[in-house]
Amino acid sequence: MVTDTDGYVHIIEYLTEHLSLFENTTDQVTNGKTVMAAIENELSEQIINVCSQNAALSFNQRNTVIREVDSIVYDLQEILSGVVNNPVTDEQDMFIKEFALLIKNLFDTEIHTHLLV
Repeated sequence: MVTDTDGYVHIIEYLTEHLSLFENTTDQVTNGKTVMAAIENELSEQIINVCSQNAALSFNQRNTVIREVDSIVYDLQEILSGVVNNPVTDEQDMFIKEFALLIKNLFDTEIHTHLLV
């Protein structure tokens, strides 16, 4: 659905261009979440939004969305493997929120282009 699109490749490239945000962090950590917890929280929130905003999705289509999100989380774990258990900084948290919105937009585009035609 989305993980095999050019849009997904561009989003992953965007992440890799900003990997320096996750290296040698000295920023103040204030929320106690790990990088992985922040990713999971933000992606979950955005995918709930995708599904609730697209009530016409069938059960199977929703399951496809969930499987895609699992695949995305796996990719992120691989890319950020050295830092997923580190506390997330405020700057990282803001980037993760932006990244999750990009993923949501990609799902919205794919759903409206291919599933709800």
